[in-house]
Amino acid sequence: MSMSDWYEIARRVESLEDVPLERGLIADLQAAHAAQTGPGAGAIHFYTPTFKSFQTSEISGCGKNAWPAVSITAGDCKLQCDHCKAKILEPMIPARTPEDLWRVANEVIAEGARGMLLTGGSNHRNEVEYGPYYSTIRRIKDEFPDFRIALHTALVDDDIARCMEQSGIDAAMMDVIGAQETVTQVYHLRRRVEDFERSLEALVATRMKVVPHIVVGLHYGRLLGEWEALAMVRRHRPAALVLVVVMPFYAPAKRPFATPDAGAVGRFFFDARTALPGLPLLLGCARPPGTTKVQIDAYAVLAGLNGIAHPSDGTVELAARLGRRVRVTPACCSIVVGDEVMALDGAGGVEVDLETILADERARRGGTGLGRIPVVSEPATAAGGGR
Repeated sequence: MSMSDWYEIARRVESLEDVPLERGLIADLQAAHAAQTGPGAGAIHFYTPTFKSFQTSEISGCGKNAWPAVSITAGDCKLQCDHCKAKILEPMIPARTPEDLWRVANEVIAEGARGMLLTGGSNHRNEVEYGPYYSTIRRIKDEFPDFRIALHTALVDDDIARCMEQSGIDAAMMDVIGAQETVTQVYHLRRRVEDFERSLEALVATRMKVVPHIVVGLHYGRLLGEWEALAMVRRHRPAALVLVVVMPFYAPAKRPFATPDAGAVGRFFFDARTALPGLPLLLGCARPPGTTKVQIDAYAVLAGLNGIAHPSDGTVELAARLGRRVRVTPACCSIVVGDEVMALDGAGGVEVDLETILADERARRGGTGLGRIPVVSEPATAAGGGR
């Protein structure tokens, strides 16, 4: 292919026809593509809660409570970070005591849940005070060994990481922040960037599947510490990395966030893929809406990311037109932060006829299908693998 072909291929996708895309960035992404090696280098997984027109009994039966989110502090958080203001906790199931957590776990399991995201608001040191809950988590895992628990760890030390491991936590997630200004100004923390790296190091030393997140544009919509965060991940090599793009819906008027530039986000995807060859990279569902989301999703496909939660219209078609091996897994989560967990774990995924799904996507836009685009359907498996 010539260096301009990927740009022209993107232009042939109906949903991308009028979307501004940077030709130079796409050329760089195509030039780097040949160097991508290792298992899964050519595969991409799309995770979506449902399909708007296409339905099967398996998909329609994959309920919204398959991966509920539970907060041990309900909606309380001491930090009140500028991009969140604790609002993300409010819709979660509260479990303010260990007894509440045991009751909630039994209730959601009885309703068919396959796992849960366990989180909570932080104290002033960006620590979630899980201490009283570890024995209950262990009890849940002993009683229901197939029930998966993913934990948002916040900052930890070696002892706390070991307690999490011994309690039976399956996946540990934390935000990695690489700029001191962001830690101080956005998170309102008196902690150092080094504390985030030490926490990641402590978690990776356990048997848990460690899945850090980098929030692109976290410094009021500007990229600042993302490359240092990427360097931390490279030094400590977790099971996978989730990239999300800041969505500051609750930012105060006195500290507004800009919408991150989609081209800058795309170049960071390129840098992440280059820095972490062979490591599963996933785009979580948090990213700005509208045209920016469509651009970001296209760059994620072109950069060689391994998975995308809630893809925009045309994103699956673009991947297929580029000859990538495409899989679709229904990710059924009751709240957006759970989608990354489902994406990484693959639990409950069903194999779907991708040609039908892609044709359905075109039909929703009034098209006539994908013609002779080659699509490979394989069983849905964990994008992140195991440690």
